[in-house]
Amino acid sequence: MSDVRSDPYLIVSSDCHAGLPTEQYRPYLESRFHRDFDDFLAGQGRRREEMTRLGVRNEAFADTWFKDNEEGLRGGWDSAQRLRELDGDGVAAEVVFPDADAVDSRTAAPFGVGLGLSGDQDPELGMAGAQAHNRWLAEFVGGHADNAARHCGVALLPITAEPAKVVAEIHRARESGLGALMIPSMWVDKKPYHDRRYDPVWAAAAETGMPVVTHSGAAPRHEYGDHLGIYVSEVTWWPARPLWFLLWSGVFERHPGLKFGVAESGCWWLPNQLWFMDRLYLGAHGGKKLSPFAELKRPPSEYLDRQIFICATNTKRRELAQRYEIGVDNILWGSDFPHPEGTWPATRAWLAKTFHDIPVAETRRILGLAAADVFGFDTEKLAPIARRIGPSPAELGQCEDQSAVEASWARSREVGRHWLTEHDFPVLGASS
Repeated sequence: MSDVRSDPYLIVSSDCHAGLPTEQYRPYLESRFHRDFDDFLAGQGRRREEMTRLGVRNEAFADTWFKDNEEGLRGGWDSAQRLRELDGDGVAAEVVFPDADAVDSRTAAPFGVGLGLSGDQDPELGMAGAQAHNRWLAEFVGGHADNAARHCGVALLPITAEPAKVVAEIHRARESGLGALMIPSMWVDKKPYHDRRYDPVWAAAAETGMPVVTHSGAAPRHEYGDHLGIYVSEVTWWPARPLWFLLWSGVFERHPGLKFGVAESGCWWLPNQLWFMDRLYLGAHGGKKLSPFAELKRPPSEYLDRQIFICATNTKRRELAQRYEIGVDNILWGSDFPHPEGTWPATRAWLAKTFHDIPVAETRRILGLAAADVFGFDTEKLAPIARRIGPSPAELGQCEDQSAVEASWARSREVGRHWLTEHDFPVLGASS
C-alpha cells in the first residue's frame, strides 16, 4: 500500500513560457513579411529605452537577473536545458505560453504578438507573427518524441482578424500538435467578444478540444505614464474581463464544449466576482430592474465548474484559503518559468511554504491533475517522470495524519460558496 506522504506529486505547471530570441524567428516567417520584420527588429532598442525611461524596466535588476540565471534562462528556447530546469523544479509537464524573457523582451514574437497580443495590431502582420511563433512552438514542443508528453503548446490566435482565417489557424495549429489557444485580452477598437462574429471561432476551439486562454500582459500602457502603481493595480483585470463578456452573452451556453481560462492573473478576484454574478442571476434586488438574462440557462458558478479554469500562477496562501468558493478543480497552479515573478528556480521551497497545511488530495488536484484534465495530458506517460522528479507530500511538510488536516478545513469546506449553501459568511462580524 502506498504511503500518502511518500508518493511524489505529478506536477503540471499551467503557466510556463518559451520563445526564440526574436531575430531567430525569421525562418518561420513568410518571406513577404521580412522587410516589416527588419523594421520591427530595428525598433527593439528604442522600445527597451522607453521601457527603462518609464520605469517598466529596471536596468540594475535586469543586469543581475541575466547574469545570475544565464544557464537556466537558455531553457526558454533550448529544449535540453528546459527539461533540466523542469526536473529541478519537480515539474513533470507544462503549458507553454510565449515570451520566455519578461525582463528585456529579447524573445518577443514578431510584431509584438506574444503576451502583448491585442486587438490593435495590424491584422495581416499580427497573424503573420502569430503563425511564425506557432510554427516554431510546434517544433519545440514536439521535437523530441520521448518528451512530447511533457509539453502543451499554446498557439497565438489574433482572434480579431477575419473569422475564416482565425478558424483556419485553429485547425492548422491543432494539426501541428499544439494544444491550446491564447487570444487577446483587449480588443481595443475591434468587436468585443460578445459579438456573434466570434461564434465560428468558439465552435472551432470546442471542436478541436483546444482550451481558449487569456494571459496577463496587455494593458493600455499609454494611459499610465510612469505611474506603475496604476498599471500593476489593473494589469490582471484586463485578461479577466473577457470571462464575463463570454459568460453573460451566452457563449458557454451555446458552446458547452468550449473551455476558457485566465492565466497569470491570480484568482483572488474570483470569489467576490462569482458571488456578485450568481446573486445577480438568481434575482438579487439590485438586478430586478434589468432585463432577464435570457442567454443563460444556469447560474454563473455552474458554468465556472463546467467550462472555466484559472491558471493561478504563483498561487498565494490567501487564494488557497478561498479554494472552496472558487472550486478546488478550477485552480491550476503555475510556476511561470522562466519569469522572475514566478517560483523558478526555487519551486520546491515555495511549494513547501505554500501548501504545507493543504490536504494532500486537494494539493494533487491543484498542482497537476486538474491541469492534466483541462489540457489533455496523458498522466500514465507522466507518472514515471513524476516518480523520478516530483516532490512528495513529506517534502512539502504535509502532515502524515491527513484526517486531522481534513478536519481543520471542514468548516470552510462545508460553507463553500456561502451564497448557495446558505451558511453564514465565515468572517467575524459579517453575514451573507
